[in-house]
Amino acid sequence: MSDTAALPTIVLDPPAPQPDPGRGPSPRTVLRAFLVTPFTARTWKEFAYLIIVFGLGCLAAAYLFLAIGGSLCLSLFVVGIPVLAAAILGGRVWGRIYRVLGVVLLDADLPEPPPFAFRPGPIGWLRSAFTDRTAWRALLFLVLEGLLGVVVGYGVLVAVALSGFVALSPVLWAVANPVNVDEQGVPHHSMIQINEFYLDTWPRTLGFGALGVLGCLLLPWVIRGVCFLHRALSFGLLAPTARDRRLAELQQSRKAAVDDAAATLRRLERDLHDGTQARLVSIAMMLGRAEERIAAGGDAGDLIAQARTGSKEALTELRELVRGIHPPALELGLEPALETLAARCALPVESRVLLPVRPSPAIEAIAYFSVAELLTNVVKHSAANRIWVAVLPAGTDSLSVSVRDNGQGGALQPAEDRGEAVVVGGLSGLAQRARAVDGALTVDSPIGGPTVVTLVLPIAGPR
Repeated sequence: MSDTAALPTIVLDPPAPQPDPGRGPSPRTVLRAFLVTPFTARTWKEFAYLIIVFGLGCLAAAYLFLAIGGSLCLSLFVVGIPVLAAAILGGRVWGRIYRVLGVVLLDADLPEPPPFAFRPGPIGWLRSAFTDRTAWRALLFLVLEGLLGVVVGYGVLVAVALSGFVALSPVLWAVANPVNVDEQGVPHHSMIQINEFYLDTWPRTLGFGALGVLGCLLLPWVIRGVCFLHRALSFGLLAPTARDRRLAELQQSRKAAVDDAAATLRRLERDLHDGTQARLVSIAMMLGRAEERIAAGGDAGDLIAQARTGSKEALTELRELVRGIHPPALELGLEPALETLAARCALPVESRVLLPVRPSPAIEAIAYFSVAELLTNVVKHSAANRIWVAVLPAGTDSLSVSVRDNGQGGALQPAEDRGEAVVVGGLSGLAQRARAVDGALTVDSPIGGPTVVTLVLPIAGPR
């Protein structure tokens, strides 16, 4: 193990510069935002969202009254029970409609909820429908969205219509030439009358129109606030819950663990079949020929020597296979096991292990094989001439395993559909292996290097 000072400092994500709390936006910036906001695409998309959800809210209220209320009445009879179950599952359809609207018009990243868990048989289907949390949450969303989208939305839409009308009132006053007659029979060139006050002059009409323009400048911020509430309600009831995300992660981790175990089993079967089994068959044939030669009175020493050599080679192959399943060095702990890996590596490796508590055997095995694969990748692909390995605590119940090299970098490849760097190849397998135990893998590999791969693993294994 090398000196601590020889290990370079690893910085994966430098802290982002923090804004100065003493400096707010300038008055010019505020004025520009105030004047430009009514003409931005976001404002018009949010306004379109309010119009659409107002209509959908009315339809959803009818659905809740007719489908849910009617099926509740019918549930007094046997035929109404499946109708009620179907009406409950209809909440999923409504939820999908609102999620699409939120993604398209509000730019909200709303992931799909877990799919419907169907149990076989009529009774199983009814149980699945009545216990579907996603459908029930969507129905609750419809109730709350009816209040927010219909009641509040109606007030906002009326305010928008009135502001637009007042802002255009000077044009209508000049073009339409409206006339109001007071109680004394005196005509007034006025479109709007407030008690005995008539807007019958240009100053009065323009002043009234200025109020409408001011309302048009203020209402986009009201629309933005209402849409913020819509977005929060969508995230709260239409997006997957923490439990749903946890379940999806566990399912993915279980699949990754099963696939990894199946791949390891296939590799062992292939190695045993193509290597050790073939060598043992060859040894058996040599011993058979030696037995025949001895029975005929000949000398079988060369065949026995070949069989002895083959048995030693078979034992060596079996040791390598056993080391691939569980390295003997891990019996002494992770530190000597990694020192063994470092000694076998073709490049100079400096390692540092500082763990106050020994991890569980499963975590030690994952850390060992991950470091082994990372060292192999560095030797093959990085064009590096030096490697650093560090295993350090990462909090009270986690450890951090980092492998750094001074190679050419570029371990990440851009995703064509998202324009971001993604982990590919063997690194993606390491990421799946880490997620299987509630861990995580991060990669920092700019073009030109250096490359730092870090695994954060729980010391005691998955929860």
